[in-house]
Amino acid sequence: MATETQRRTREKLGAESDRNLALELVRATEAAAISCSRYMGFGDKNQVDAAAVDAMRPVLGTVRMNGVVVIGEGEKDEAPMLYNGERVGDGSGPEWDIAVDPVDGTTLTAKSLPDAVSIIGVSPRGTMFSPGPAVYMQKLVVPGHAAHDVDLDAPIADNLLRIAAATDRAVSDLTVCVLDRARHAELVTAIRAAGARIRFLLDGDVAGAIMAVTPSTGVDLLVGVGGTPEGVLAACALRCLGGEMFGRLIARSDSERAAILDAGFDLDRTLTTTDLVSGDNVFFAATGVTDGSLLRGVRFESHRIVTQSLSMRSRSGTIRLIEGRHDPERSFLVNP
Repeated sequence: MATETQRRTREKLGAESDRNLALELVRATEAAAISCSRYMGFGDKNQVDAAAVDAMRPVLGTVRMNGVVVIGEGEKDEAPMLYNGERVGDGSGPEWDIAVDPVDGTTLTAKSLPDAVSIIGVSPRGTMFSPGPAVYMQKLVVPGHAAHDVDLDAPIADNLLRIAAATDRAVSDLTVCVLDRARHAELVTAIRAAGARIRFLLDGDVAGAIMAVTPSTGVDLLVGVGGTPEGVLAACALRCLGGEMFGRLIARSDSERAAILDAGFDLDRTLTTTDLVSGDNVFFAATGVTDGSLLRGVRFESHRIVTQSLSMRSRSGTIRLIEGRHDPERSFLVNP
């Protein structure tokens, strides 16, 4: 039986390991953001994505962890690195599930548009939802205090009224994040008819989900249909921020419906944040690529590169805003 001293020693070592992991994840997102921002405005989203993946992978390889990519760049044949099922880390230490998007907003970066970020989410092995063939999901993201006031199946006008009443505001005071897609035409019309304002997202909705639960951004909720992998990544952040996501998998065709059902998923089930990421020790890191409401983008100054990142952990509830100043001649992140 372990002595009290041994137990405390293990707890101390575990806490130090967790603190190290939180910072190491930021190093990986910083590397991806710096590398891909070199191609900001060049118009080639594939070049942006490749640069981010090539920079992030070697940094993750130095991290003391035994990780498996659950949410990655796709299947192995489609993604030579950071593919679903790939093992990352140095192979030692705790086992983790990894969700990664080297650039959430490749098109935004290629066109020099706002809100592109580099993202990593980590949770204990076996606690992260793997979407399989379910590419898209319906989403409703709200702050934790509004979770009991909304219903995924309710008309958007009803949800807006409930949120307004719960926060002692008018519907016209609320701002809704929505991906700017043709599929949301009716949703946009309904939001406008209800009197709320809209913050359109041009690409990628993870940043929008975080904005919806962060008071300083001026966004009150996120609604609409977006990627399921992005939903899992957003859930990692929401576990740390105390926000809530309600979602439902969506099939775009009969063949996709059959594949989703064959994989054992229930298309009628409402998924919550803890369904998507059930671990009690979740980490999330993000670095701005282009300027946005959430984070500033990468800046190339005289003899230094400046980044802005978020580092979060669910167990401690700690949220850090980190400004990194990197020497382009010496930093491993810049010259891996």
